[in-house]
Amino acid sequence: MADNGSSNRDGKRKWDNGGDRRRGRGGGSMQHGSRPNKKRNMGRKEHANEQLDRRGRNAEQQARNKEAQEKGENEKPALPAAFSAEEVAAEERRPKRKVAVMVGYSGTGYKGMQIDNKQKTIEGDLFKAFVAAGAISKANADDPKKSALVRCARTDKGVHAAGNVISLKLIIEDEDIVDKINANLSEQIRIWGIQRTTGSFSCYQACDSRWYEYLIPTHSFLPPHPSSYMGKKLVEEAEKAGDLEEYNKRQAEVADFWSEVEEKSIKPILETLDDSIRPLVEEALYIADSTDAPENQDPVIEASIDEALKDETDAKAAKDASAKATSEEAAAETAQPDAGESMQVDETKAAVERVEAQHPTTTFDDQTDGTIPLPSSIVNKPALEEAVKALKKAIMDAKRAYRISPERQARVQNALNNYLGTRRYHNYTIQKKFTDSSAKRYIKSFKMDAKPIIINDTEWLSLKVHGQSFMMHQIRKMVSMAALTVRCGSHPDIMLQSFENNVVRIPKAPGLGLLLERPVFDSYNDKMAKAHGREKIDFSKYDDKIQEFKEREIYQRIFREEAQGNQFNTFFTHLDNYKDTTFLYLTSGGIAATKEGLKKKSTQPKFEEDSDGEGYASDN
Repeated sequence: MADNGSSNRDGKRKWDNGGDRRRGRGGGSMQHGSRPNKKRNMGRKEHANEQLDRRGRNAEQQARNKEAQEKGENEKPALPAAFSAEEVAAEERRPKRKVAVMVGYSGTGYKGMQIDNKQKTIEGDLFKAFVAAGAISKANADDPKKSALVRCARTDKGVHAAGNVISLKLIIEDEDIVDKINANLSEQIRIWGIQRTTGSFSCYQACDSRWYEYLIPTHSFLPPHPSSYMGKKLVEEAEKAGDLEEYNKRQAEVADFWSEVEEKSIKPILETLDDSIRPLVEEALYIADSTDAPENQDPVIEASIDEALKDETDAKAAKDASAKATSEEAAAETAQPDAGESMQVDETKAAVERVEAQHPTTTFDDQTDGTIPLPSSIVNKPALEEAVKALKKAIMDAKRAYRISPERQARVQNALNNYLGTRRYHNYTIQKKFTDSSAKRYIKSFKMDAKPIIINDTEWLSLKVHGQSFMMHQIRKMVSMAALTVRCGSHPDIMLQSFENNVVRIPKAPGLGLLLERPVFDSYNDKMAKAHGREKIDFSKYDDKIQEFKEREIYQRIFREEAQGNQFNTFFTHLDNYKDTTFLYLTSGGIAATKEGLKKKSTQPKFEEDSDGEGYASDN
C-alpha cells in the first residue's frame, strides 16, 4: 500500500496535502498533531504565564454568573448564588480532602438524585448544604465539578435511598461538620457520615455491588378477575394447550378468591339495585375497565398507566416538597378519611361514561336526585355512579384484606430464584439486543422476607435484590415479571425464555416501592483503605439511625401514597384489561401466543420502551 507521507529528521511523519487525513475541512495544512482552530503548543512555563491564576479564573467565572443572574439568564438556579470576587478573595483558604459522604434520602418531591441545573434534585440540595456549612469554599460554590463530585448510584424521580454514597473534595476540619450540613437540609435528606478516602477514590468505580429493596402489596399476586381480558385468555389458552389441569394447580391456593368476593361483597350490593341499572353496573365494573391497544402504534403499557397516575402523583409530590414532613404531619395525613377519594371518583365516572357511550339509545339522566321514579328507558346516572363506586370500593377492600399463603409465598420466591447468577437482561431494560454483551448482569441474591408486614390494613412483602450493577428499569421489570408470572399462573419456563433470544415485552412495575438499600465497597475496604490507613466505608455503624429514617421518611411515604392512590392495583388492573396479544406470553400459549397475535395484525408494531426513567433506580 502506498505511503502518502515521508519521514523528517526526527523520525516523525509529515504529510502532504493528499494524505493528510487530520487536515481541517478547508483543506489547508496543519501542524502535526493539531486540530483546526486549536492554539499552538506552548511549553509549560509559557502556558502558565499566559493563563490566569485560579483565583483569577474563579473571579472571571463569578463575574459572568453574576451578570447572567442580574439579567435573569442564570442557567444554574439549582446551585448557590455566585459569590462576589471580593467575598471569594476574603475567604480563608482551607485544605480540601477527598471523602465519601454516606447519605440517605426520600425522593418524594425531587426530580431524582443527579444534579440538574433546572430542577430540584437530591444532589442540588446537598451541594447547597455543603456550601452553607463551609464544607465547600465560596470559590467553588458555583460548580460541582470543581469539587470532583461523583455519585455511586443514580436514583430517578421519586425513588428513595436508605444509603447512597457520593465522593468529592470537602473541607472537613470542623468536628461537627456532619451536624452543620444536616442543619441545612430538610428532614428528607440525612448525612450519616463523612469518611476520608484515598485521593484517587471514586465511589462509582470502587463500588462492588448494590442492594435494593422493593415493597409490594401481597394483593399484587392475586389472579386477574375471571371477567377481565387476561382472566379469560388464561383459561382459553390453557384449554387450547392441554394445560388446564396444570394451570389450575398453579392457581390452587387462590382459586376461590374471586368467587368468595362475588358472594360476600358484590352480590349483596347488586341485590339492592334496581333491575334497570343492575346490568349496566356490572358492565361498568367488569367491562368498562378494558383498554383497547392503540392501532398501528407501539403498545407501551407504561405510558398509559403513568398518565393515569400523573396528576395525583405530581400533586402529592408538590405537597410533600412544599413543607417539612414531620412525624406528626405524617400521622395527621394518614388519619385523613380516604385521601384518594377524588381519584376513585374520576375512575368511576370514566367507567360510567364508557358504558353510556356503548348505549347510545339509552337516556342517562344526571339531573335527578333519585327521589322521583324514572321511566325504564331512562337511567338514573348518579345512582349508577354511586353503585359502581360502592362495588369498586368493595373489591379494593377485599384485595386489601387478602393475606398471602405460605404456598403463594413459595411461588414468589421460586420466581425470584430464576434471576440468580449471570443472565441476559435485554428484555428488562430499553434499547438492548440479545447480542449486546452489556445486557449481561450478575445477580447474587433475590430474597423475599418470609414475614409480611401489615400497614393501613394492607399486607406488604419486602423483596431484596443484591447485584453487581443494574440497568435502566431493570429492577422494576424484574419485579413485574415475577409478579405477573405468579398471578397469572404462568409456566415457570417463561422467565427462562425471557433471557434467551426472544422479544418479551415486560412492563415496569410502579417506581413507588423501590429504594436503594446501600452500596457495597468490600474490595476498596479490604485493599486500598487498609493499605492507606483509611477507615472502611461501612453503613452498619449507622444502622439505628438509618432504620428510624427509613421507617419515618421512606416506608411511611410509600404506604401513604399507595393508600391514597392504589398505584399497584391500577397497574395490574390495567394490564389485566389490556385488550391486545402483547402479554399473552403469560398464558399457557407462551411466546407463541403473542407471536400469533402479532401475525394477525396488518402491520406488526415496532416496540420501543419509553425512556422517561420516572421512579427507577440505576447505577449507570
